[in-house]
Amino acid sequence: MGGYELVRSDDAPAAAIAVDLEAGGTTAPCGDDYPKRRRGSSTPSPPAPASTRPQRLVSLDVFRGITVLLMIIVDDAGAFIPAMNHSPWDGVTVADFVMPFFLFIVGVALALAYKRVPDKLDATKKAVLRALKLFCLGLVLQGGFFHGVRSLTFGVDLQEIRLMGILQRIAIAYLLTALCEIWLKGDEDVDYGYDLLKRYRYQLLVGAVVAITYMCLLYGTYVPDWEYQTSGPGSIEKSFFVKCGVRGDTSPGCNAVGMIDRKILGIQHLYGRPVYARSKQCSIDSPQNGPLPPDAPSWCQAPFDPEGLLSSVMAIVTCLIGLQYGHIIVHFQKHRERIMNWLIPSFSMLVLAFAMDFFGLHMNKPLYSLSYTLATAGAAGLLFSGIYTLVDIYGYRRPTVAMEWMGMHALMIYVLIACNILPIFIHGFYWKEPKNNLLKFIGIGA
Repeated sequence: MGGYELVRSDDAPAAAIAVDLEAGGTTAPCGDDYPKRRRGSSTPSPPAPASTRPQRLVSLDVFRGITVLLMIIVDDAGAFIPAMNHSPWDGVTVADFVMPFFLFIVGVALALAYKRVPDKLDATKKAVLRALKLFCLGLVLQGGFFHGVRSLTFGVDLQEIRLMGILQRIAIAYLLTALCEIWLKGDEDVDYGYDLLKRYRYQLLVGAVVAITYMCLLYGTYVPDWEYQTSGPGSIEKSFFVKCGVRGDTSPGCNAVGMIDRKILGIQHLYGRPVYARSKQCSIDSPQNGPLPPDAPSWCQAPFDPEGLLSSVMAIVTCLIGLQYGHIIVHFQKHRERIMNWLIPSFSMLVLAFAMDFFGLHMNKPLYSLSYTLATAGAAGLLFSGIYTLVDIYGYRRPTVAMEWMGMHALMIYVLIACNILPIFIHGFYWKEPKNNLLKFIGIGA
């Protein structure tokens, strides 16, 4: 998930640039106009030696590996440590940073992968095909095809398949961000941070339009009353009526994000275990899952997809922000320039996010609110800056070897572990009874 195989352009075989750790320069071209002339200089910058072999940007692999590890930890520890689990609604926890970190990393990698695009139509075709492959993989893994470790069955009713998911969201964000990088780049020279704004002004405009569209839909869409059915004990269907009739509401039952998913995707295609089921209104044991309180709202058992359509619109913004951070690597050769151009927007986004949260635009992962987008992107920028400093500047490679390996094989790890393919495989081979599986043979769970 988020591996280079998801973002590498065949037109740019090295998905990362080679970093000269002595001078902070790059051994690969910095852009389409490289080597370029400095303003006020009549002599072009000398090209790098042809014998230098390009390397991966190790800090990006390490960052991806840390995110993969964090994903595994919160999946396993979230049930026991509330601070590690996803927030039931408003607010953020450690787990709520995982998805934005992956999207941010994809954006950074895209800037490096599409430094040069000789054939824009061919690059577009390949980007579309990669996005489709990733989306289809997400449908198989999260659409309900694998029923889990305990049931050891497979197959899914297409009338109830979950249409959206983590990989589907990444595929959507990846595709739009890749198209922006392929088609919406200027040719201005870049000497200062302001020059980046000019060169990539159309990409920034796309991000602004996406964010404004999201805000208009979230706060301007009228949400009518609605109802849904659930199957109780003995397969008895129960109907629930949710009274809304509001506009601009961000509560679990009456927000525009859920309504758009119900209208377009269909409620039967949404995630059946909503995160708000752990909220105080819906669980006696909140923030853990538990029995419904006597006065529980009618929406507590309604499906809600945390990777739905409208929330995925804002996920695109996170990917576009990561893309701009990648441009800083491409266009600036000195470590100090890169770090400063990362830190300033990162702190600015964090300050703005907390200000928005203070004034009522709360950070909310299920809705992927604007304040949540800015806070998580700012945190990703700070963490990436720190990892880059330690790994690529000071060369602390040995302590991060495991994270680097995990980052290079992120998609494989996600499929095998986070999607339960490996546990299903292990549990799937047994002698006479399912409990006599490979885990018992090696002494685990015996």
